[in-house]
Order: sequence, then C-alpha cells, then structure tokens
Amino acid sequence: MSAAVVAVARRWIGTPYVHQGSVRGAGADCLGLVRGVWREMYGGEPEAAPAYTPDWGEAGRCELLWAAALRNLRPVEPGAPEAPGEVLLFRMRQGAVAKHLGIRAGIGAATSFIHAYDRHGVVESPLSAPWRARIAARFLWPQA
Repeated sequence: MSAAVVAVARRWIGTPYVHQGSVRGAGADCLGLVRGVWREMYGGEPEAAPAYTPDWGEAGRCELLWAAALRNLRPVEPGAPEAPGEVLLFRMRQGAVAKHLGIRAGIGAATSFIHAYDRHGVVESPLSAPWRARIAARFLWPQA
C-alpha cells in the first residue's frame, strides 16, 4: 500500500495552496492533501473536518490534529523503521501544538515528503534535519 499512497500523493504535486482546500489541481492545505489522498485510496473520508482558521494551533494546548490522526490512522512505534507512505505530523515550534502534516515519499539517501504549505502549494521536499527535528508522530494508513 505504501507505494500506492506515494503515487497518489505525487499526483497532487503542483496543486496550489488553499486554506481548507482539498481538491487536487484546484487547492489544498496540508490536511486537505491527506484528506484527498484518503478519498482516492478509500473512497470517502473517515470524518468531517471542522472549519479552522490559519492560526488555529497558535493558542491553546489542544492537540486536535494528533487526536484525529489517532482516531483514523495507525500510530508508528517510536524507533520503528521509516516507511514510504507514512503520514508525518510536525510540531513547527517547540512547545507548540502539532499542526502540519506530510506524507513520507522517499527513504534512505533520497528521504523526502509531500506536503502543502502557504506560498508553495503541494510540493515534495527533502526531509532535511530541520524537518526531521519537527516530527512529533508518524502514522500508517488503515489496512484496506
């Protein structure tokens, strides 16, 4: 399944960034990318995403995105080998709520991830040391 997830996610590359968007080619944010890949893999969405503001995680301590991931995805045990297709949850600042998502594409020397962010849209980026340091959790997609 991991190769299929990566292939689907790569079809989203070039989609412009649109806050709360989740339509390949038209617009997506990081959650919208994961939602869109989910729809292409499973047919529907596991739950409705609530409306959220661009700064939704800046105030408060509620790990809403982490809780949603735990409801719908399978957590990867710490120290488990990296695998293409994993959903990566990032904490953008130390002590902040984890609020960015990506999908691991390459591993090893070609380690990369696919994600959407403001002014860039959906891109595949190297999973560099600064990005790695921000990973708060890793998840696997449900068994089909």
